[in-house]
Amino acid sequence: MAPPGAQLFRFLLGKVPRRAGEWPHPLDRLPTGTTDRRPGPADGAVVHSPNDAIDALDGKLIRLLSEEPRIGVLECSRRLQVARGTVQARLDRLQARGVIGGFGPQVDPAALGYPVTAFATLEISQGQGSDVRAHLAAVPEVLELHTITGQGDMLVRIVARSNADLQRVIDRVVGFDGIVRASTAIALENPVPYRILPLVEQAARE
Repeated sequence: MAPPGAQLFRFLLGKVPRRAGEWPHPLDRLPTGTTDRRPGPADGAVVHSPNDAIDALDGKLIRLLSEEPRIGVLECSRRLQVARGTVQARLDRLQARGVIGGFGPQVDPAALGYPVTAFATLEISQGQGSDVRAHLAAVPEVLELHTITGQGDMLVRIVARSNADLQRVIDRVVGFDGIVRASTAIALENPVPYRILPLVEQAARE
């Protein structure tokens, strides 16, 4: 299961085979001072505020990059039937607004040998928040951390090599003076894996 805080789009970096018309990386840029005037809709160079919603073209671009992360800017423009400069401008704007947060590879913890996923709710001592965060950040099996309301102060997603190994991970997580209580739930199944495209499509329609 990919973590909720995980990056929206992850691109395989490095040298990969490319087809005719495909750039090696989706963020390959045009040389400074050049402009692509291929036929297509308007450049899409309108400046949007950070609060602007995405539009239909943004949604199509995000879906295309999600489904084919190795695709290049030139091939994106061909598929979407817009100018290459439009695609580059949209990518730049989506990055600047934080809609697209990164371009790293997607990694499955189970494939790395950590098939057990659990969620730990932690109660921490008052004033110990920053120290607990630093402690948890140093534990490799802690994939993400959220501060929460309700019972508990933090929700941690952890992975382990087995149920027996999970005890070792939990002991390391709670082995800090700032953590006063912890409860753990093991994930049995992931019927709805982390996904973002349905939300992208809804946002593009609104």
